[in-house]
Amino acid sequence: MYPKMKIGEQAIYLAQLKGLDRSVAKSELNKWFEKFEISDWWDKKVTELSKGMAQKVQFIVTVLHKPKLLIFDEPFSGFDPINANLIKDEILELRKQGATVIFSTHRMESVEELCEDIALINKSNKILDGKLDNIKAKFKSNTFEIAVNTSNVDHLKNQLNTLYNTSTPTFKTLGDNLRLNINLKPTQKSNELLKILNDNGEVIHFKEVIPSASEIFINSVKNN
Repeated sequence: MYPKMKIGEQAIYLAQLKGLDRSVAKSELNKWFEKFEISDWWDKKVTELSKGMAQKVQFIVTVLHKPKLLIFDEPFSGFDPINANLIKDEILELRKQGATVIFSTHRMESVEELCEDIALINKSNKILDGKLDNIKAKFKSNTFEIAVNTSNVDHLKNQLNTLYNTSTPTFKTLGDNLRLNINLKPTQKSNELLKILNDNGEVIHFKEVIPSASEIFINSVKNN
């Protein structure tokens, strides 16, 4: 970006470099500036922008001509949660419209929200790649989080300990209830577990533990 130029004129100039007619560029930029609530900054200089505001302008100029391929490097850096969600929603909309989006990030929550296919890189080496859902399925351990309101905690807990591999839970629920992590063997079914729980109390939490992208990355690095 050019520090001495006003933001609006600079955005028009950069849009023209990408092949847009000046009048079309100005019209489209006005729409984007209104959408991002930065119209008041049209006549400001780049040096007056905060990091987040400058990134908003850079994002607008990047997507203005509706490219079929977009490459972002840490696109949410410098944004508060509200503006990060704004950019995320626009990226998802661009993908919906047919654009291919590639981005590099260390924020695994962004991977969870945006990516269909991923490649994990450690020390310049690719250690894992593929569809995110398939990778998650590969790394899951057939473990379930359960929480039950029951009048006989000890009886149900002993029954579960006898039938399954149980462990101390890491999740929390409201109130006083029986909470466990339960690992099913390949021959055991989740609906059988659920029936036991329903027969012995009120099930308030029943969730399969699916590894996050962050957990998959950490485990892959450790085992690489």
